[in-house]
Amino acid sequence: MPGPITNQAREVMFPPKSGFLLYAGMALMMVVLTWRQRLIALGAAIGIDVTVLLVRWVAGVKVTEGHPFGNGALCVVLACAVIALTRRTGRERVLLLKGVGLALLLVAGRKTGDAWLLITSKTRPTVLDPYVAIADHALGSPSWLVGRIVRATGPVGAHILDYVYVQLAVAAVVAALYQLRHVSTERRFPRHHLVRTFLTIGLLGPGIYMIFPVVGPIFAYGADGGPWATAHIWPETAPPLVAPHPIPFDGITPRNCMPSLHTAWATAIFIHTRKGPRLLRYAGTFWLIATLGATLGFGYHYGVDLVAGVVFTLTIETALRAQARGWDRSGTRLVAYGTAVFAALLASYRYLPLEMAQRPWIAGPLLILAMLSVIYAYIRTTRAWDQKPLSASQPEPQPELV
Repeated sequence: MPGPITNQAREVMFPPKSGFLLYAGMALMMVVLTWRQRLIALGAAIGIDVTVLLVRWVAGVKVTEGHPFGNGALCVVLACAVIALTRRTGRERVLLLKGVGLALLLVAGRKTGDAWLLITSKTRPTVLDPYVAIADHALGSPSWLVGRIVRATGPVGAHILDYVYVQLAVAAVVAALYQLRHVSTERRFPRHHLVRTFLTIGLLGPGIYMIFPVVGPIFAYGADGGPWATAHIWPETAPPLVAPHPIPFDGITPRNCMPSLHTAWATAIFIHTRKGPRLLRYAGTFWLIATLGATLGFGYHYGVDLVAGVVFTLTIETALRAQARGWDRSGTRLVAYGTAVFAALLASYRYLPLEMAQRPWIAGPLLILAMLSVIYAYIRTTRAWDQKPLSASQPEPQPELV
């Protein structure tokens, strides 16, 4: 199978999987450019895409997979890398290369994630969905409830949630562009921004997939699972309370549920939009709520996946902020606490699911309290970090000698 770098190189000429993502990556790179250079880069990208479309039309080539645009954006990003190496020197070269690297990392992160999904499906023949589904009874099986609500909204609600779910990376770029809006004038990147968190979540998340393989309720308990599903009961009937055991599953469906990385990414967007203007704050809130609705309503995740995803994000965000500002006791303590809570959540889902389901009035509030404790600790710690140091007291003016 071709790897992520091969797939990314192919998109210079072949239809890309996501043209929106390539243009979003180019937008990230353009934060280091002047407005005149941005207009030239955007015009060149659109011109290349129009030319490619005309060539395909004349040659009778039909795009059956991916998007018919996006090649121009990738070509412009690569051209800027060549310009940085051949026409720039010193700090200007480093700054432009950082912009190019940011764009290529965003796309490469998506390609690497696709490769990891393939690896999980080929190397984990059994999944732990029965454990998670039983543990989810402690939260009232929210995927089954939200699934029925989304189905009742009809195609309009489903299309809106699907767009939010698919274009999560583009929403992250919009938030990141606001954070990086001063790079072109200050000629440097901030110490911490959303893209760092976004990429780190994608880097570490697949490792948890390998440890805790789960396919999701629509596959394990729904029609999308075909003959591999234990029963076709999603979202009408929650699974019965019986002792869980690993079940075999096909070699195609990714084991990408625990934790919910879409929830993790949406939580990161929500966190990083809190200091933006009102419209951006509203957008971050909407994207988080809609993503939670999509992950549950489409049957891609269980409720306990979302709890783990929030703890996962806050722990990573704390570690990255502590690394950017310098580690101290509060940062180390919060990262250790978040890691311990996350590990305890996974252990409880794996070894205590039946006990949790049989005592939902105890287990459910404990799960929520564990998540809220990490949220509270994060807010308290970061607020202390954000407080400006008190200015030194100025000496009182003394009367001059006459």
